[in-house]
Amino acid sequence: MRKTDLSRYNNSWYSPKAGPIKRLLWIWINALFIKSHIFFSSGIKVFFLKLFGAKIGKGVNIKPGVSVKYPWLLEVGNYVWIGEDVWIDNLTETRIGDNACISQGALLLTGNHNFKKEEFDLIVGGIVLEEGVWIGAKATVCPGVVCASHSILTVGSVATKNLEAYSVYQGNPAIKIRERVMAY
Repeated sequence: MRKTDLSRYNNSWYSPKAGPIKRLLWIWINALFIKSHIFFSSGIKVFFLKLFGAKIGKGVNIKPGVSVKYPWLLEVGNYVWIGEDVWIDNLTETRIGDNACISQGALLLTGNHNFKKEEFDLIVGGIVLEEGVWIGAKATVCPGVVCASHSILTVGSVATKNLEAYSVYQGNPAIKIRERVMAY
């Protein structure tokens, strides 16, 4: 039986697409203005995210305690709500569509490790939240997942595979439990 050997771990192939000075500056800005629970307006947070390369639309609402790994790999549409203590762990491109809602404590996770290899290699996969998606509180979206238009991932659920449009998903791993019907 083979065993994990972390002494052989090597992710030298991975690049966050920014130099060490930019990454260090972002760590400080993220801690002081984005992740902080001191109330800074969404406008200030959007300013700093854009300054570091994020593409952000209008009317974005960012609550306290949010953490963004690499803003230069983030695209956020119009009228998006990002709740308290959301962690956008974007090691690669992450796109959030218009009118999406990411509730408190949710995690967008673009990286993982290959447990089938002795070296425990890093695996990355982008995340796409299309228009009108709702990610519930404490829910997790895993690497490579696309949450199609107006899909919902309920509280505490884990999306390991793509979510169909206008569908509600629940559980770990999340499974489709019903259609999302929108009232007028």
